[in-house]
Amino acid sequence: MKINLPDNEKALWILKMRGAQPLAALATELQVTTEGARFQLLKLANEGLVQAGTLSKGRGRPQQIWSLTASGHARFPDTHAELTVRLIQKMKEELGEAALQSVIEANGQEGVTLYLLELKGVTDLGERVRGLARIRDREGYMTEYKKDKEGHWLIENHCPICAAAQACQGFCQSELNTFRTIFGKGVKVERVDHLLAGARRCAYLIQ
Repeated sequence: MKINLPDNEKALWILKMRGAQPLAALATELQVTTEGARFQLLKLANEGLVQAGTLSKGRGRPQQIWSLTASGHARFPDTHAELTVRLIQKMKEELGEAALQSVIEANGQEGVTLYLLELKGVTDLGERVRGLARIRDREGYMTEYKKDKEGHWLIENHCPICAAAQACQGFCQSELNTFRTIFGKGVKVERVDHLLAGARRCAYLIQ
């Protein structure tokens, strides 16, 4: 999923996808000089979209790094957030928690059915994770696939239903259950990073 941002806001995309970055790395990604990158970042900082911090790595001076603020994260879509939260709260009030959970489970099962249909015939685990990453990216999760010595990674840099998940964390558990169902027995799916637990993204290790 690619969000169309003005050229002077491309740094927001990089910070969303890569997390906090030093100035030099941002300049390289932006294909500008470090002074050009600094100018863009200071402008974005004045608008409240990014902030500078420091990171200590062993000996030597701490390194300055740049990251998104809450307002910066808000530049990326959270689909129908306000309406969704109101509907969740109203359902809790009128029908109770059990009814809400039933709806979440039914929605999760529908997701399983659609994902399995699209991944039909894909048996290799890596290709299956890669395929799911493409589907989730299309749905707005800004998803990446990576593989290292630990296993396969499904990394979601954005949550388009974050407001709903904050209102009812049953959505998060449902997504984890969905992934585990898709990959089946014998495959371990673990959520290593969780946006609602304070991480900058949700990341799943699949082994």
